[in-house]
Amino acid sequence: MSIPTPDRETALARLQQFVGRAGRSYAKFRNFDLGSNDHAYVSRLSPYIRHRLLLEQEILRTALERHGPTAADKFVQEVFWRSYFKGWLEQHPDVWRDYREAVDNLTTRLDSDSGLNQRYSRAIGGRTGIACFDAWVRELIETGYLHNHARMWFASIWVFTLRLPWQLGADFFYRHLLDGDPASNTLGWRWVCGLHTKGKAYLARAANIAKFTDGRFNPEGQLATQVEALTEARDPPAVALPNIEGSGPMGSYGLLLTIEDGHSESLPLTDTPAAIVAVTAAENRSPLPISPIVESFSAGAVVDALRRAERSFGKQGHTLSMRDWSKALAGWAKDVGVMNVVTAYAPAGPCATQLEEAQILLKQQGMKLIQVTRDFDRLTWPHAGKGYFKLKNKIPRLLSELKIS
Repeated sequence: MSIPTPDRETALARLQQFVGRAGRSYAKFRNFDLGSNDHAYVSRLSPYIRHRLLLEQEILRTALERHGPTAADKFVQEVFWRSYFKGWLEQHPDVWRDYREAVDNLTTRLDSDSGLNQRYSRAIGGRTGIACFDAWVRELIETGYLHNHARMWFASIWVFTLRLPWQLGADFFYRHLLDGDPASNTLGWRWVCGLHTKGKAYLARAANIAKFTDGRFNPEGQLATQVEALTEARDPPAVALPNIEGSGPMGSYGLLLTIEDGHSESLPLTDTPAAIVAVTAAENRSPLPISPIVESFSAGAVVDALRRAERSFGKQGHTLSMRDWSKALAGWAKDVGVMNVVTAYAPAGPCATQLEEAQILLKQQGMKLIQVTRDFDRLTWPHAGKGYFKLKNKIPRLLSELKIS
């Protein structure tokens, strides 16, 4: 499987290539992981959705126009799963903070705990002796992608067979996935562990792996046969969603582009920006090194977004490539002489952390940071405070409100 090109033109072409299989074929075959060179039954659009080179509305509209709501139901649900995770994490921000603190502590512990370090190194080196797991390690490192079913098996084996901390596994994914997303990745691992849906852990079974890899792998006798859901010291408290009803007047502003949204042309902006800046770094995903292909894809996606923004708004853009860019952003805003900095809303994650720091620095200069929210997030996130099926039941109404159905 080749590394995808990180631009909107390629994303749109990929959508058109796949849409014919987004109906009953997707529902029937989407769980089959047939190998890195044969992922024909899944869309592989996730890196583009994660960077919003493709928008959820246009993906949903394309699938529904081709197949209708009944045949496209499974595909439509998968699109909403990503928004569910984002909305849930926005309402439980301590989950993200606790995860990052655990990763920091565990990566430090690797230096002093030789037993943990050896087991961890064997796992991320693909040297466990479990053929399917080791193959998925190689595929992830080489391509930046894993089939969703393989991600579930991988996480279950990591936690319940290899007995490794889930946070180190989530960090390994986050450093190597082209579609690495704070919400989907963190909460997906927590779901496998039985932390997201309390007490209900996911067990990777050899027979299931054999069936859905079409016999490529059968780890009979190598996997844990029972699981006990993990627990945590406290339930993460729920908080109210931030104000996502609109941004208000923007004044003279500079437009900031990040990995969170690569389609500024369709953001609800009230005026034309006076200047444009883009952050091309892969940001602070981890204290450990980020995959070069992830860094390259993320930077390429932001550069593509910048080029389109320049054409759309008729302005020459500027780029910031450092990992910790909040101070540089404040300096840029002062240099170009804008009143405010406007950007697409950044949900919980490294980008949001950088923006929190930038907001303080901008305020010191008499400027505001204004985050604008898309209708898709504004309408779906309020239904994501509990389990996914609370949101699933709202999908027909949401499609109508978004003028998709």
